[in-house]
Amino acid sequence: MAGNFHRRLGLRTALRFLSCHHSLSVPATVRPLVLHTLPLAPALGQYGVEYRMFHAGTDKPSPSPAAAPERLPFSRVTEEDLTFFGKLLPGRAITDPDLLETNNVDWLKSVRGFSEVLLRPQTTEEVSQILRYCNSRNLAVTPQGGNTGLVGGSVPVYDEIIVSTALMNNVLSFDSVSGILTCQAGCVLENLSLYLEDRDYIMPLDLGAKGSCQIGGNVSTNAGGLRLLRYGSLRGTVLGLEVVLADGQVLDCLSTLRKDNTGYDLKQLFIGSEGTLGLIAAVSILCPRKPKSVNVAFLGCETFEQLLQTFQLCKGMLGEILSAFEFLDSECMRLLNTHLKLPNPISDCPFYIVIETAGSNASHDEEKLHSFLEEAMTSSLVTDGTVATEDTKIKGLWSMRERVTEALTHDGFTYKYDISLPVERIYHLVTDMRAHLGGRAKSVVGYGHVGDGNLHLNITSPAKDLSLLAAIEPFVYEWTAGCQGSISAEHGLGLKKRNYIYYSKPRQAVAVMGNIKAMLDPKGILNPYKTLPDNLKLP
Repeated sequence: MAGNFHRRLGLRTALRFLSCHHSLSVPATVRPLVLHTLPLAPALGQYGVEYRMFHAGTDKPSPSPAAAPERLPFSRVTEEDLTFFGKLLPGRAITDPDLLETNNVDWLKSVRGFSEVLLRPQTTEEVSQILRYCNSRNLAVTPQGGNTGLVGGSVPVYDEIIVSTALMNNVLSFDSVSGILTCQAGCVLENLSLYLEDRDYIMPLDLGAKGSCQIGGNVSTNAGGLRLLRYGSLRGTVLGLEVVLADGQVLDCLSTLRKDNTGYDLKQLFIGSEGTLGLIAAVSILCPRKPKSVNVAFLGCETFEQLLQTFQLCKGMLGEILSAFEFLDSECMRLLNTHLKLPNPISDCPFYIVIETAGSNASHDEEKLHSFLEEAMTSSLVTDGTVATEDTKIKGLWSMRERVTEALTHDGFTYKYDISLPVERIYHLVTDMRAHLGGRAKSVVGYGHVGDGNLHLNITSPAKDLSLLAAIEPFVYEWTAGCQGSISAEHGLGLKKRNYIYYSKPRQAVAVMGNIKAMLDPKGILNPYKTLPDNLKLP
């Protein structure tokens, strides 16, 4: 294929296929430990956000709106409670502080809770009994899946009881005709992918954290990922849910029907609600067939405008086989080179694109990809590139995009922002942020999903710096609101962004959310201090 590729294109810079030395492994991630601070009294900002002002007339900066609020008047765990949990879950009610440590700290090690109890149910009925009991005792609960979230939504803030779905990891059924999978919420995404690949299907979502994240957590946060351009969001692919409500009621909406127009679509309430309305116990999801032909191109562009023009050309020429269009900037490449020693597979460029095609006919797909690449190169939209068709080399190219998060953890303390913007404005925020911060940040990088307008803006400093944070926030949120964007494209709000919700949602919408929360969880025991702002007065 390579020879034919070069002969047909006559490129100014030949697109090179990856050789074996470019295949890359993924080592364990190293993460710095930073704990959240206690809050001060809030003040109301212009967007209705409760600002805990960064500078309050003293030399010592005050905590941000992301800081934890005061503990609500929930009950505390007693010996009687522990006896109940021990009988309900023999050997699965954990109180050993050493075993609880990893569940009390988030993936980034930026938020730490102080839970003294970890419960590991295996069935929906056990979850029901746990929540029924906790609701009667006014004990707060933090649902937890793979704990890979980035906004502090999956760990306790204080002493909430952690209910882990890790042992709820069974596939319940799979229909090989319709491609509908039904499984418990604790199934790890990568395990589901392997299960389906053996049956000639794939999961409709793919995430960098697939080796740890669980499908229940994916649904609870409405995770997007690398395949959204092709297969859409979980709001479309999830067909049904089984959810345990705060009082222990089991809401059985575990439908496997693609069409059901009877009444309200209740499952949508729980998709993206971050465990604040109910604990997802099981999921049914529509899975696409495994493509027979997969190609990945890694390309370089001189300007972001050329990158956007390449995206337009790509959509028009690749059409139905286009499955991903990702980008990263030269600063991301520098971090990959410096911290992970990953070699750049092409010549240095200001911007890089990862394009994946997936189809059923290899020769047809290669023909379309060749035609697109020829047009992109002869039009001077792309200056260099390489293509992979073998699994190992495909993984090597994808690692240049997927391992940026890992590289950032080695660069210092990271401030992470997951922004949704009109596609043509995506990178403007990165350049404006660099100009705004000047030399105060160590690195300001941008990467993300061009196909759905999702920018991952990351800023690093040698250590946690509250004055730098004060320069970043609320600037980043005001900038996003000014473009009618969203302050959370796929990560959720969790603890860190709850008080910034008004930048993306009007007060009336937030008030309705509060009404729904009050109806489904009147005592507020489910994942408190998350998603909804502190100043929201529940009925």
